[in-house]
Amino acid sequence: MIRVVLADDQAVVRAGFRMFLELAGDVEVVGEASSGPEAVALVRAHRPDVVCMDVRMPGGNGLVATREITGLDDPVPAVLVVTTFDLDDYVFGALEAGASGFVLKDTHPDDLVDAVRRLARGDGLIDQTVTRRVIAEFARRRPAPDAAPDGGVAPLTPRETEIVRMLARGLSNAEIAEELVVETSTVKSHLGRAMAKIGTRDRLQTVVWAYRTGVAAPG
Repeated sequence: MIRVVLADDQAVVRAGFRMFLELAGDVEVVGEASSGPEAVALVRAHRPDVVCMDVRMPGGNGLVATREITGLDDPVPAVLVVTTFDLDDYVFGALEAGASGFVLKDTHPDDLVDAVRRLARGDGLIDQTVTRRVIAEFARRRPAPDAAPDGGVAPLTPRETEIVRMLARGLSNAEIAEELVVETSTVKSHLGRAMAKIGTRDRLQTVVWAYRTGVAAPG
């Protein structure tokens, strides 16, 4: 079972999410919070796999709570930011706080369940309506100090760097494998080693890292 904590200041929203998620059969909601501090406390108590986090809540900002949660000792749950707001500041703030995914509240229930499942298995996602803006913004920002002059980063092998760049283009493991003419398992192994070296938890945060360091660029 995938263990989930819901954080939203509106009880009716939490009730709806609980119903949709638990109808899936493989998801269990282990706690509900109406503020950021409550969410952090529930995560400490229950150690869920995924937290569905609202952004703006009275008594505690969801982005602050996300940063606290992703800074906890292992096991660290994946944070899925679910909000009515698709403003850039919220998207960028959520990703920089360590969120593994971002979807809007009007997403289809099946897509919400799919998002929770993806985050639970270590994938990450952003709602398609904001993906291009996010990529463009991270590419625009100044590269981090650890970016190498050639656009690579010392700890990564050339193959690992290549695969991270392809991941940042939006390719799946299978698509990367097809383009490189290797097995999908080989891509997964290279990507896993790259993520371990750079300290990212999932594919989305790996993409964020790639754009922030200058390893990847749009186009």
